[in-house]
Amino acid sequence: MEPKHLDRVVIRFAGDSGDGMQLTGTEFAKAAAEAGNDISTFPDFPAEIRAPAGSLFGVSGFQLQFSSSEIYTPGDAPDVFVAMNPAALKTNLKDLVDNGTLIINTGAFIESNLKKAAYKVSPLEDGSLAKYKVHAVDITALTAAALEGSDLSNKEKGRTKNFFALGLVFWMYGRELAGEIKRINATFAKNPQFAEANIKVMKAGYHYGETAEVFQTQYYVPPAHFAPGMYRNITGNEALALGLVVGAELAGKNLFYAGYPITPASSILHSLAKYKHFGTLTFQAEDEIAAIGAALGAAYGGAVAVTASSGPGIALKGEAIGLGVMTELPLVIVNVQRGGPSTGLPTKTEQSDLFQAIYGRNGESPIPVIACKSPGDSFYCAVEALKIATKYMVPVMLLSDGYIANGSEPWPLPNLNAMPRFDVVHRTDPTGYFVYDRDPKTLARAWVIPGTPGMEHRIGGIEKDALTGNISYAPENHEKQTHVRAEKIARVAQDIGEMDLSGADRGDVLVIGWGGTYGALRQAQNALAAQGKKVSHAHLRWLSPLEPGLAKIIRNFKTVLVAELNSGQLRTILRAEFLIDCLGLNKIQGMPFKVREVSDAIEALLAGAPLPATDKPTTTTTANA
Repeated sequence: MEPKHLDRVVIRFAGDSGDGMQLTGTEFAKAAAEAGNDISTFPDFPAEIRAPAGSLFGVSGFQLQFSSSEIYTPGDAPDVFVAMNPAALKTNLKDLVDNGTLIINTGAFIESNLKKAAYKVSPLEDGSLAKYKVHAVDITALTAAALEGSDLSNKEKGRTKNFFALGLVFWMYGRELAGEIKRINATFAKNPQFAEANIKVMKAGYHYGETAEVFQTQYYVPPAHFAPGMYRNITGNEALALGLVVGAELAGKNLFYAGYPITPASSILHSLAKYKHFGTLTFQAEDEIAAIGAALGAAYGGAVAVTASSGPGIALKGEAIGLGVMTELPLVIVNVQRGGPSTGLPTKTEQSDLFQAIYGRNGESPIPVIACKSPGDSFYCAVEALKIATKYMVPVMLLSDGYIANGSEPWPLPNLNAMPRFDVVHRTDPTGYFVYDRDPKTLARAWVIPGTPGMEHRIGGIEKDALTGNISYAPENHEKQTHVRAEKIARVAQDIGEMDLSGADRGDVLVIGWGGTYGALRQAQNALAAQGKKVSHAHLRWLSPLEPGLAKIIRNFKTVLVAELNSGQLRTILRAEFLIDCLGLNKIQGMPFKVREVSDAIEALLAGAPLPATDKPTTTTTANA
């Protein structure tokens, strides 16, 4: 059979949280990366830790796009959808493209599961799936048949059915099994019976695709053309952890990380714990306040210190962040954003913590705020955050989000020897030393390790004299220190490089974004610019201070559209800063932008029409003044 060539494919796997959909998607993504494709992934976890089996809110999904050309997102809509149960079908079917391939595990479509998914009649029988290419496969029964005679329990056998789906999709896209077999054996090295079972079931799925008459076409997605180099598939949190380790080494210091488990930031701690042989010390604290307290203590003691959390944890850390501002200690605070308020949507992505990052402390307490745009970019943002924190002696907030943290992409390994060092120098000469004596360029005070002979000093949360560091309640001194701390943040702008601008520096529409919206915005802008439309995209890495490059171009466009996954936080800041009207493209659904949503909004503005209606189910837009 001659395979049909495709440029790109979007696949979504969905089922119960216990069906192994994250593993299935991850393993197929690894195979696609090994085959040389460009990939982008979007794991979609249920918010409930132990949701009832078969329930609508217990569905776990994993979408990936793999391509023979450069891609920026996991795709707007799946071409292929593997539904392991009725709830997965109910919650995800609306996204499948017309005439898309739908693979259904009929073994899960029993009366009780149909009832849990609010189906009165089985969709396999009512004609509602007519516009799709449906492959009804009893994966449950075929898995059991493949393991007939195995000593595993029925429950253990059932856990392998995701590998049947994986094997079937491997066959559909011409993937070799050898690499996956190797990974399975390595994963289950201590439990060879599980390895054998998973391999058997995966082969059964592969050969089912090969022999079943319903699967008459195989597809082939050629390798993408990457710049020469060594690549690895990496998630945002993995890249961020690596960046922290490398950044500490470039500073000539050991890394101290203190954190408390919280979704979706927890895996930063898990990743960093693997790097103790690089001098990294990790500490799982009893709560969020203890974590940042320990990190501040480590910074006072001379270590490169980091803590991480999500929005609720950052709220708890707020008072101690203010202490870091007052004491002027270098600290990196990572916020992997999720939906809020309160516990909100723990496993869903959002960008609603921007105001919290910039303003969310008592008193006048500004800090630099940097945001990574993709999984691989998290590495470089972590390095940059450490550099700014140690150079300017200030806490730095690094914003990521659930989409970046859990998503993955091919990442070219950097040449660490070519990365510029920023070695930290601790002052040891007591001559003329004052705690708040400042560097004339950065306004940073000297970083002195406590106990250095002749340089013993105290710091704390009460306002300090602008030179000696003694406690001061003088009104003029407090005002002076407040302005100096603000000016120090403003001076970070001198270390900000060129702004990430795609397109001309003037035109009809400027789309401004930050964080994880990068892929959808850049892909939409590239497509429209290729049609000759005067659309540009500025993606902000630094949000406090704002990138100087933005001030140079923002007034050169007829319309400015700010796209973000919140109700308009950056838009509010830009309106105040530049005194110009900005329109907002906003989405607050726990889901990233689709390229189509962005393109439709820009097309409407170019045509002189209002932004898409606010009652549109996929996005909320705001264009009011």
